[in-house]
Amino acid sequence: MKLKEVEIYTDWACSGNPGDGGWAAILFYKGAQKTVAGGERGTTNNRMELTAIIQGLSALKEKCLVKVFSDSAYAVDAFLKGWIFKWKQNGWKGDGGEIKNIDLWEKLLELTQKHKVAFIKVKGHSDNENNNMCDKLARAEISKLRK
Repeated sequence: MKLKEVEIYTDWACSGNPGDGGWAAILFYKGAQKTVAGGERGTTNNRMELTAIIQGLSALKEKCLVKVFSDSAYAVDAFLKGWIFKWKQNGWKGDGGEIKNIDLWEKLLELTQKHKVAFIKVKGHSDNENNNMCDKLARAEISKLRK
């Protein structure tokens, strides 16, 4: 059975670190588009970066071949450089001690095992229209929190 090919663009925003944060993901499949977005109070940049990817992958109803486009070196490099697998093997510890956001890393790892996922690093706040749209949506979520 051929897997559906989906592209997911993600971005995040945080006003203060910690502070109010927002995240967004836009999913593309055969010309169709779905957007998911949300926000949290008292959160961090890193939590929002991971949440955007988790929520994008969680929106998929079946196993897919997924390209995740993100400007988050934190999230993308963890997979491209194999850090996440070493962290898990070492009881979620890295060179600096216990890894932060273990709950989110575990969920993200679970989702990447459910789907066939490739991570692609994009330059943030540049000419990538989809990344810029996610940034706008994430900032809008912060504004919603403050109303």
